[in-house]
Amino acid sequence: MKSRQLTLVSILCVLNHGVEAFVGSFNNAKFRSGTIRSYATASVDTIEDSYDVTIVGSGIGGLSCAAMLALYGYKVAVFESHYAPGGAAHGYSVKGKNGGLYHFDTGPSFFSGLNPNIDAKLSNPLRTILDAIGEEVECIPYKTFGLLFPEGSFTHTTEFGKKGGVLDQVSGEKAISEWANMMEKMEPLASAVDALPTVALRSDLGVALTAGPFLKNFAKTNPLENLKLTKPFSAVLNNAGVNDKFARNWLDLLCFCLSGLPADGTITAEMAMMMGEFYEPTAIMDCPRGGAKSIIDALVRGIEKRGGKIFLNQHVKSIIIENGRATSIQLKKGDKVVKANKAVVSNLSVWDLFGSGIIDPNAFPSNFVKERKETPVGKSFMHLHLAFKATKEELEKLEAHYMYMDSWDRGVEAEDNAVLVSIPSVHDDTLAPDGEAVLHAYTPATEDYERWVGLDRKSNEYKELKEERSQYLWKVLEKIIPDIRSRVTHTQVGTPLTHQRFLNRHKGSYGPAIRAGEASFPFPTTPVKGLLVTGDSCFPGIGVPATAGSGLLTASSVSLDSIKPQLKVLEELQRKI
Repeated sequence: MKSRQLTLVSILCVLNHGVEAFVGSFNNAKFRSGTIRSYATASVDTIEDSYDVTIVGSGIGGLSCAAMLALYGYKVAVFESHYAPGGAAHGYSVKGKNGGLYHFDTGPSFFSGLNPNIDAKLSNPLRTILDAIGEEVECIPYKTFGLLFPEGSFTHTTEFGKKGGVLDQVSGEKAISEWANMMEKMEPLASAVDALPTVALRSDLGVALTAGPFLKNFAKTNPLENLKLTKPFSAVLNNAGVNDKFARNWLDLLCFCLSGLPADGTITAEMAMMMGEFYEPTAIMDCPRGGAKSIIDALVRGIEKRGGKIFLNQHVKSIIIENGRATSIQLKKGDKVVKANKAVVSNLSVWDLFGSGIIDPNAFPSNFVKERKETPVGKSFMHLHLAFKATKEELEKLEAHYMYMDSWDRGVEAEDNAVLVSIPSVHDDTLAPDGEAVLHAYTPATEDYERWVGLDRKSNEYKELKEERSQYLWKVLEKIIPDIRSRVTHTQVGTPLTHQRFLNRHKGSYGPAIRAGEASFPFPTTPVKGLLVTGDSCFPGIGVPATAGSGLLTASSVSLDSIKPQLKVLEELQRKI
């Protein structure tokens, strides 16, 4: 759910930072050709001595940035410690006892706006990138998912807040009226966010040229109303008179699944277009065939076909700063130094960049480093990846996603209270052998990392804690598939330490827990010339939409040389709309 393709809060780079921005793995025969690919590790000898831009890390932010930089004509190279690109969005495959392969997503599983057969909006950052680089992700459309709440079991549709919808079933006419009032008040906010797409933005003077054509549309929106975009979403709910307890609970959960914070901490801009996309009569969700890995593959294809390089199993030991400028990176293997003629881009988390020793903090103002290192850290996850026996007929009776809530009174942030379940095999039969299916159940950023600190992953203590902490997930799954334990053919339990180890996430965290109205995400530039940052602890937020959007903004901020190709991209994208 956290990865839903929402309209980015692109307008926030103006609202939050002032108007100065405008002046100053495996192959499977069942996968379709060109969709899924395996990756090989390149030798250090194949790495050139210099590139225009070197990118540290291949999360969606880093890949999005690289794809756009390659499109803009830069010579770009991405360096990734892991054996596969994608960061938290990479997929992995496991060979079953029967010899078949099971394909799992490690993180994001809920998408919309990617389907190449449906017209896109410039405000969808990831779709914008895919359209710009000429790549597609085959998607299977669907419209419903399951809700398992204290009030009962429901099927979520676009009619949620209308007569006969879930809200009506639980709360009745008054709640429907409140919901309609909220949606009405969200319309102008959605229009404001949609008026200035992220792909038009820059963090230098060139923004006057690239964003200029869109200012006319933005000027038509209400400036006073637009200020609400930076406020907590709960303020909009209060203003709209949304008092129904169930509606408020649902919106808290929806916000939490998107941002890691309830409505009083989620920025309104993040919700502005989401509500429209979620509840428009024609709204659909997208199941990428092959899982989230197919999205990563599309970005990689876009990078490589323009000469960009992605080097896997290549850990970056340090980012070298000389005379106040980031000039190169040093790899762990052979201590090879790779020069960056234009810029070094970090796709590391803010905590890893300034706390792991990869960079000299003395090269930055002390207040800057202190502020960045004190960025609040969101909690972690418990994961359960399963393969299980299921016929096609049985899968047709299930939903691809379920949202479970034990008790509203405990709050959406409470531990062992909420669970998200993804069963992509409901729509995609390429992920498991015939007669089997895969699923991923997880607690949405509610697991405390501290209980796992210092545990040896090979110890009995760790194994026992894994078993203990996974039981809540099993309990919820049994509410969906009562005999799930007897059907299982493969089981993997993930913990915050798993999240930290394989996804390179600081403390196994979902990301930064920056509350709306209390702080804002930084721009991609830093006080060190030639060093830029991208990803979910940078502007503008958390999850796939934010990381893709940050990649767009970072790519256009490398140098003024990108203005001309950026304008060309904007012209071509507008022609497609």
